[in-house]
Amino acid sequence: MNDELPARWRRAQALMAERDLAALLLTTEADLHYLAGFHTRFWQSPTRPWFLVLPATGAPVAVIPAIGAALMAQGPVRDIRTWDAPDYRDDGVSLLADALAEIAPGGRVGLPDGQGTHLRMPLAGWAALRDALPGHRFTGDGGLMARLRMVKSPAEIAAIAAACATGTRAFARLGEVLRPGLPLADAFRRFQVLCLEEGADWVAYLAGGAGRDGYADVISPAGPGPLAPGDVVMLDTGLVQAGYFCDFDRNVSLGPPAPAIAAAHARLIDATHAGFAAARPGATATDVHVAMDAVLTGGRGGGNVGRLGHGLGLELTEPPSLHPHDITELRPGMVLTLEPSLETVPGRMLVHEENIVIGEAGATWLTGPAPAEMAVL
Repeated sequence: MNDELPARWRRAQALMAERDLAALLLTTEADLHYLAGFHTRFWQSPTRPWFLVLPATGAPVAVIPAIGAALMAQGPVRDIRTWDAPDYRDDGVSLLADALAEIAPGGRVGLPDGQGTHLRMPLAGWAALRDALPGHRFTGDGGLMARLRMVKSPAEIAAIAAACATGTRAFARLGEVLRPGLPLADAFRRFQVLCLEEGADWVAYLAGGAGRDGYADVISPAGPGPLAPGDVVMLDTGLVQAGYFCDFDRNVSLGPPAPAIAAAHARLIDATHAGFAAARPGATATDVHVAMDAVLTGGRGGGNVGRLGHGLGLELTEPPSLHPHDITELRPGMVLTLEPSLETVPGRMLVHEENIVIGEAGATWLTGPAPAEMAVL
């Protein structure tokens, strides 16, 4: 996707002009991937900070540890300034301050702000940077990067669709790895192998649960307890291909499910379809939430999951949130998850999740959709 990056710079710079920003300072994995094409698993090492500065005009400047220079040079960024990291006296701060002083002398420097953002550098380094640039004003970007990244290009959508197709193939092979008596932890391991066999670069996220009446949450790692006949098993995967995530789950029953569980699953599928129908250009994230909640609770709301879906792309969860108070307008190119949930008995739940993309006339499925009847192994 390197050929797309200059167009992304120009779109960002147009929004920067509206906010009177002389530069944009980026420090996180997804943002550097989005604007510089810098894609590596080395982010798992928290030792080194990484910086990308986008000026008001022209190409970005990378201020990065020397270990990343060769990889950064594979993309379109040509101004790459490095230091030997880690440096316990000055871990890139002076180099970054010099770049900002050159690019945006005395100007406003924007950084991503709002929910889901963070500043990936040590607090002491952040303080030293501001001390070194007393004439600069550091401010939030007003959601600039979130706005850009919410609408995906055709190439991005194709990458997410490929990840979804890989997950779909892996889920179709669940019968190879699930059986009564198998520890859930082993099922998790074996399913990740299926994902890799089907083409995933890696499985960055896998959660799930099992039990006769559902499961207690949707984020727990697997434990050693054995699966039993009559259990509902849910696996939720966020595998990665070319840097982009899918994020969807499947529920299966080891033997025929109890009637109440079967009915709950069917209602989740109905809610998913209601959300799909509501997910049209001009609608809001709230509208999609309301459509699903009408099926789940008759519009009463409740539950403790906080939202019924979210954006998807370079990160497992991105804006917007399908939430009663998120009024983000849906636009063609947005990729969303639909994730309704129901309590089955006190302390137990079922969750279903699919991935969709918003088009000019409405939504298109990237996964499934799963049938109303729960799969039985």
